[in-house]
Parts: sequence; structure tokens; C-alpha cells
Amino acid sequence: MNLPTVLDLIIDREATARRHADRLREQITALTGELARLDGELADLATTRTTLRTLAAAEFTADDPTIASGPYQQILTVLGTAPAGMRAKGICLALGVEPSPKHVEGTRAKLKRMVNRQVLTEDEPGVFTLNPKRT
Repeated sequence: MNLPTVLDLIIDREATARRHADRLREQITALTGELARLDGELADLATTRTTLRTLAAAEFTADDPTIASGPYQQILTVLGTAPAGMRAKGICLALGVEPSPKHVEGTRAKLKRMVNRQVLTEDEPGVFTLNPKRT
């Protein structure tokens, strides 16, 4: 083998190594960007989790957690206007919620929870009224 052939082989190998190094640098840049994006997402998720835990802790340690949330407050407002009491379907209609079985049963479950907490009474099956002691 002569010197020019060896030098040509070295030049070819150097070009191949340079192209490979450039591809690796591009991949490193892309991976660094992706890693930064994922780190940001993880930080956002951690913040969200912390915020939700704080809000949930406040909700469930309130004096009366059953009626602290919005849906329960809305139900109490509707029942405040109906001294004779209302059924779950009627409450759904009053709240502007579609009276589908799913929504009626969800409302009924909330009403039953409030009966258990002595916020409401169910003197007649399925008819809920505000507990006179609370009004």
C-alpha cells in the first residue's frame, strides 16, 4: 500500500466519523429538547397534584364537607325554594341538568349523603326537604 492510498482511507474514515458525530449531536440536541419538555410537564403535574391535595384536604376537613362543594350548595339552594320537598328528578330539572337516569341517580346519591349528614330529611320515600333544624 502506498502513502496516498492510506491518506485517502484516513480522509474517508474521518468524513464518516464526522458525519456520525454530527448525527449524534443532532440527536443529543433533539433529546435535550424533549427532556426539557418532559421535565416541564413533570413539574406541572407535581404542582397540580400538590394543589389538588391541598384543595381536597380543605374540602374534607371543612366543618361540613358534605355541603362545602358547589353541587351540594346548588341542591340546597333549590330545596330552599321548595318547602314541600322535591324528588331527585325535579332537582335535576331545576338545576338545568338532563334528567337521565345517570344524573338522577347521581343527584339521589348526593341527597342521601346529605340525609346521612342530617342536612336533609326524607320523611316520604324519595322526597327530600331541608332539615328544619338547619333552616
